[in-house]
Amino acid sequence: MIHSITKSHGESRHPWWRVLLAIVGLVLLTATAQADNSDCTDCHADASMFEDYGPRAGYLTVNGQALAASSHAGLECVDCHADLAGVDDFPHAEKLAEVKCGTCHEDEAAIYQWHGRVKVSERVDIPTCADCHGTHDIVPSSDQHSRVNPQNLPKTCGRCHEDLDLVRKHHIPLERPVEVYEASVHGKASLGGVYLAATCNDCHSTEGTAHMILPPGNTRSSINHFNIPSTCGKCHRNVEQDYWEGIHGQLTLRGEVDTPVCTDCHGEHGVLATNDPRSPVSPNRIAEATCSPCHESARLNEKYDIPSGRLKSWVDSYHGLKSEAGDVTVANCASCHGAHRILPHTDSTSSIYSKNLQETCGHCHPGISETMAKTSIHGTIGVTRTLAARVVENLYIIAIFIIIGAMVVHWLIDLRKQISLVNAKKQLTRMRMDEVWQHAALMITFISLVVTGFALRFSEAWWVKLLFGWEGGFPVRGIIHRVSAVLFILTCVWHVVFLTSRRGRTFLFDMRPLKRDLGEFLQMMAYNLGLRKERPRFARFSYVEKAEYWALVWGAVVMIVSGFFMWFDNVAVQWFPKGFLDVMLVVHYFEAWLATLAILIWHMYSTVFNPSVYPMNPSWLTGKMPVEVYRHEHPEDPTVINGDDVPAASSHSAGSESPKAVHPNRDPEQGKH
Repeated sequence: MIHSITKSHGESRHPWWRVLLAIVGLVLLTATAQADNSDCTDCHADASMFEDYGPRAGYLTVNGQALAASSHAGLECVDCHADLAGVDDFPHAEKLAEVKCGTCHEDEAAIYQWHGRVKVSERVDIPTCADCHGTHDIVPSSDQHSRVNPQNLPKTCGRCHEDLDLVRKHHIPLERPVEVYEASVHGKASLGGVYLAATCNDCHSTEGTAHMILPPGNTRSSINHFNIPSTCGKCHRNVEQDYWEGIHGQLTLRGEVDTPVCTDCHGEHGVLATNDPRSPVSPNRIAEATCSPCHESARLNEKYDIPSGRLKSWVDSYHGLKSEAGDVTVANCASCHGAHRILPHTDSTSSIYSKNLQETCGHCHPGISETMAKTSIHGTIGVTRTLAARVVENLYIIAIFIIIGAMVVHWLIDLRKQISLVNAKKQLTRMRMDEVWQHAALMITFISLVVTGFALRFSEAWWVKLLFGWEGGFPVRGIIHRVSAVLFILTCVWHVVFLTSRRGRTFLFDMRPLKRDLGEFLQMMAYNLGLRKERPRFARFSYVEKAEYWALVWGAVVMIVSGFFMWFDNVAVQWFPKGFLDVMLVVHYFEAWLATLAILIWHMYSTVFNPSVYPMNPSWLTGKMPVEVYRHEHPEDPTVINGDDVPAASSHSAGSESPKAVHPNRDPEQGKH
C-alpha cells in the first residue's frame, strides 16, 4: 500500500522536473546564441571596412580601448543597440533602430525638449546625445578628453554653431560665436586651463542643466533679458548684487525691457578685459561706446526724464578732453557714477549724492575741498560750468570777433587797393563778365558739393559736428548737397550754351589738345630743372589750362552720372544688376577726392600761389589781367591785345598763319580774352 502510494506520488512529480530542465536549457541556449562585444568589435574595430560610409565612418568604427575606458565599459553592445539582441547572423542589417539613451538616462531625456528655438521632436538639425557626448568613447565631463569638458565645449558647440550654412538657415545673429568667444577674457581663461572660467553651458544652461537650452524670448531662458544678471551672477555674485541695487537693476526688476543688463555693456561672446582698449568699458571708450547710446537717446531721455547732452558736456570738460587725448587714468563715467551700483544723485547712498562728492572726487584728488567737489561737471552743451570760466570764455569770443574781424577788414581794404593798382596798369580782357559769373557759379557750387559731400561721408568728424552739429543740422547736409548738385548741372548747361556761340566755338577750338602741348610740357620740365635756359612760349592756353579744363569736363560728367544713379536708386535697381549702385558709390566718392585734390594742388598753384602771377591772377574777379603778365604767360598768342593793336608776339610756334586764317570764326574781341 505504502509502496503504491509512493510510486504514484513520484510519477506525479516527474513532469514538473522535465519542465524545469527544459526552461533552463532554453535560457542557456539563448545566452549562448546572443552576440557579445567581441562579436561586434571583430568587425567594427576595422576602420577600413567603413571607408565608403563617409562622415558616418567615425560612428561605425569602434575603438576597443576607448570603449573599455568609457563610462559604458560595463555594458554590452546590445544594451544600447537593443534590436541586435538574439541576432546570430552576421553581418547584421545595415539600418538599425536609433539608440535611445533615455532608457537609462530618463531624467535627461525628459528635460531635453528644446535646443534654442527648435523643438527636439521636430528633429530638424537638432544635436543628438552622441553629437555632444560622443558615441563609444563617452567619459565624464570631469575628464579632460570629454567632449563636454569645459575646455572642450567651445569646439563641441562650434561643430554646429561655426557652420555658416546652419547659422544662416536658423537666423542665428552671430555667425562665428566660438571664434569670438575664444578671443574673449572668458575664452582665454578657459583655454589657459582655468576650469572655473565661463564656457557655453555656464551661460546657456537653464535651471542648472545643459540639457535645457532655451531661446532668449523664453522667460525661463538663462539668456532672457531679465535673467542675464542672474546668469552672470553665478560667477560674479557681488557684481550682481550691486547691479540689482542700482537704478538699472531696479528698472529691470520693474519689467523695463530697454534697461541695460550685463551684455549691453560688456558684450556677449566677446567680453574683453576692461584694460583692453577694444573693450566697450575701457576707460577711453566707456563714455561714447557704452553710456552714450542710451543717455544720448531722445526716446529714453524723454521716457525716464533724463537730461540730454551729457556726453557733449562731459567731452567739453577737463576730464573729457584729457580722455579724448588718450589719458586712461582720468575720470570717466564709471569713476564718478560707479560701474554697477549706479544710483541717481537724489539717493543718499549714491556716489554722486551731494554729501558724498568729496569722497568720490577724493579717490583721484586727495584732499579736495567740499566746495571744489561740488563744482558741476555736466552743464549746458558748449558752455563751461564755473562763473570764472564763463567770463573768460565770453572775453575770448569777443576778442576773436574783434581781432579776426579787424584782420578781415584790413585785408579786404588791402585787396581793394592792390586790385586798383593792378587795374591801373594796361589791362586785357581775359574773361567777359558772363564768363566770370560762370566761373563764380562753378566755384561756389563745387565748394558746396565738396563740403557737404564729405560731411555726409565723415559724419563723425569734428569739423562736420562744428558745421552741422546743431539740432536738425545733419539732414540739412543732404538737402544742400542736392541743391548744389542741381545748380552745378545748370552751370554746366550754361557753359554748353556758351560753347555754341561764336566766342565759345573759338574758345573750344583754342582749348583742343595739340601735339605741341606735350612738347611744351617737356620743355617746361627741362626749364624748371635747369636743363633749358628759356621757358616754352605758350599760346592762348597752355598745357596746364587745357589739362585742367578737360579734367573738369570729365569729372563733371562722371559726378553727374554717378550722382543721378545714387539719387534715383530705386529706378536704377530696376534696370541694372546687383552691385551696380556699389560701383557708382565708389566712383562718386573717389572721383570727388580726385577733383578736390586736383583743384587744391593744380589749380590753386597755377592761379594763386604761383609767384609769377603777382601773386594771383585777378581775372577770376574782374575778368581782366595786366598786359605784361599776359605777355609773360602767353607770349605766342597772336591776337591783338585790349583793342589797342598791341601785338603779343610776332611769331607763332605753330606756323606763320595769321589769326584770321587760323581762326575764321574768331570774335573781334578775341584779343581781349
